[in-house]
Amino acid sequence: MINLNPEKMKTWNNFLAKAVLFALALFLTTSLSAQKFAYIDSEYILKNIPEYQDAQIQMDELSEKWQIMIEAKFLEIDNLYKKYQADVVLLPADMKKKREEEIINKEKEVKQFQQDKFGQEGELFKKRQELIKPIQDKLYNALEELATTKNYSFIFDKASGASIMFADPKLDISDDVLDELGYSFNTQKSKQ
Repeated sequence: MINLNPEKMKTWNNFLAKAVLFALALFLTTSLSAQKFAYIDSEYILKNIPEYQDAQIQMDELSEKWQIMIEAKFLEIDNLYKKYQADVVLLPADMKKKREEEIINKEKEVKQFQQDKFGQEGELFKKRQELIKPIQDKLYNALEELATTKNYSFIFDKASGASIMFADPKLDISDDVLDELGYSFNTQKSKQ
């Protein structure tokens, strides 16, 4: 029978723990070094896609048109209210109530119009889905194709916020994405 004293057991456990940690560190180092990273600047890419620029112009024009209509309706309500305030002293109770209801109903109509146009499921949202989603899908497919062919594990978007604190310009594949999409570079980025 093997007699292991507590000190030998402690040494053996210590050695075993160090061996496992070393093997784990070696595994993590080799698996992480095999991954390739790149980043894009989606703002730059979209600026170089004419369809996106056209879609953005359409969205802006539509939004501006509806905003002007809403402001005109609110101005009309404001005028009705001012007229009501000027006449309120002379109006009988039934006329007061009728004019108040008219102002309230017009205000509800404008707010509903505003919701129909700019709300979460409004016309502007639907128009954005119609015009911009296909472009975003093309961009995603191009990224997926590049990631597959060039073996990128991760592709980050520099334009989406402060999640990247530093990015080596040599890793920027935005021009490659534009090339994959079949567009030229109108605002050529400089690679360092």
